[in-house]
Amino acid sequence: MNQDSRRIRLIMDLRNSGVTDTAVLSAMERTPRELFVEESFLDQAWANRALPISCGQTISQPLIVGQMTQALELTDRHKVLEIGTGSGYQAAVLSRLCRRVYTVERHQDLLAVAEKRFTDLSLHNITTQAGDGWKGWPRQAPFDRILVTAAAPVVPQDLVAQLTDDCGIMILPVGDAAALDQMVVRVTKTDGRLDSEQLFPVRFVPLVEGAPSNP
Repeated sequence: MNQDSRRIRLIMDLRNSGVTDTAVLSAMERTPRELFVEESFLDQAWANRALPISCGQTISQPLIVGQMTQALELTDRHKVLEIGTGSGYQAAVLSRLCRRVYTVERHQDLLAVAEKRFTDLSLHNITTQAGDGWKGWPRQAPFDRILVTAAAPVVPQDLVAQLTDDCGIMILPVGDAAALDQMVVRVTKTDGRLDSEQLFPVRFVPLVEGAPSNP
């Protein structure tokens, strides 16, 4: 089966599994996942599974990408902060759905590769920074939406502070990464009031606190 056939089958599987937002499905279909995986996993690029990348990280399962992106309720007016650039795949999907993506990655080697992918795909509405994801990107705050792609034991309060008061939404996995006991949570902020909702169980690498790694 060629890449086109695998891509079509994956999009159908995502729709059948609850990713029903047509804009999200279109963004994922138009984002070439084969450009974001390691060469040894090219034959699995459009499989519905997480795959390892360098620095001990992963490119998330497409179903999880679709579900978390859908939960953000994005429009083309939104300014989005992503914590954990990784391969760059999630940011690339977001960039097709919102006005601008700001993405933070602690591993500078990963970030350099992701930046090249963004350039190669002419994704000019993505801004990157090497840094501590727990601290977010305060100089660019507030953000309409925040997506965290690593598991935190608690909701980081610095990120809550950077979420707009005007119906801001943050999606993140919360729980003990070591015990693999995590739940995707949607935090909605309106006029300073926070509402939280548990969405679905996941397994993510931990959100590491502290200064970014050196190359």
